[in-house]
Amino acid sequence: MPDNIGSIEEKYRETMAAFSDACRRAGRSEDEVKMIAVSKTFPAESVKQAYRLGQRLFGENYVQELCEKEQNLPKDIEWHFIGRLQRNKVKYIIDKAVMIHSVDSPVLAREISRQALLKNREARVLLQVNLGAEESKAGFEREALRRGLEEIAELPGLQVLGLMTIGPYYDNPEDARALFREMRALKAEVASWAVKGIVMQYLSMGMSHDYTIAIEEGADFVRVGSAIFGQR
Repeated sequence: MPDNIGSIEEKYRETMAAFSDACRRAGRSEDEVKMIAVSKTFPAESVKQAYRLGQRLFGENYVQELCEKEQNLPKDIEWHFIGRLQRNKVKYIIDKAVMIHSVDSPVLAREISRQALLKNREARVLLQVNLGAEESKAGFEREALRRGLEEIAELPGLQVLGLMTIGPYYDNPEDARALFREMRALKAEVASWAVKGIVMQYLSMGMSHDYTIAIEEGADFVRVGSAIFGQR
């Protein structure tokens, strides 16, 4: 058993308290915002500990990890895939992840559509946006988003429900606020395009170091890992 397993309860309770405070400051109900516990690289026992504390949404970055944990952990867990997804691995998670947050190209979207149809299901996805055009980050740049969205909207078996972004790491979390505000404005702009079949319901942004700022600026999903499970 890893050394940090005993500290998960304390970390989780601290995280949930900060989560609640951020919702209150933003004038938002806690039911409006969902916290995804990012369990990548942590063992199943760590997930079980958070599960026992009431957590039900978990995020994985790696296909193999998601598949193994989904098979061996409680079936009422909602698994979100939040990492870079290779097309040849879509088939392994299409019926396991309740949502894929990281659709970064029409090519990937087409494969998700194809696999969803093979499994007779509808895949719920978010489009990953790279507002800063960072070379190290995947995602649609702003200029390509509308064209990509219109192409993806034509695909069967696929439901686009919003946007996701991975922002830069700032020593001062307040420095992330401008990016989160820009993402909220972009979500509203995309909704105004009224692309048939596209619903701008969710905004996935914010991680352990800045999730409270993200909540204040309109995040519907925050992805929190080290604040709950400790350092990897």
